[in-house]
Amino acid sequence: MPRANATFVNATYDEEAYDDRDGVVLGRIRITRTFAGELEGESSAELLTARMETGSATYVALDRVAGRLGGRSGSFVLAHHGTVSGAGAETAASVVPDSATAELKGLRGRGSISVAEDGTHTLTLEYEFDR
Repeated sequence: MPRANATFVNATYDEEAYDDRDGVVLGRIRITRTFAGELEGESSAELLTARMETGSATYVALDRVAGRLGGRSGSFVLAHHGTVSGAGAETAASVVPDSATAELKGLRGRGSISVAEDGTHTLTLEYEFDR
């Protein structure tokens, strides 16, 4: 199964809290991103977050990604979630079934997002196309 690695940067980042009590802040973040590497393109994302005063946090998100992957152009929706705590960080991502368009139609895949010590964000996606 092919694997794509792409770094990304947030071009815009708009965060708002909608419930802040009992040591937990629930929030919403709207982001636009630019991807470079084996996936090239842009995305528009919305994340729902929960941040605890202890420093732990979690999020669920949807990104509509438009660009080039595996020599094909189109768009797809990536669903992902993650948790950060004193024990470390865990993330998971998957292509939403039937969300891919144009030359990416039939795209399936799973992956993860990692953040390096220098702050670089990387999406790793193992993918294939329906036959």
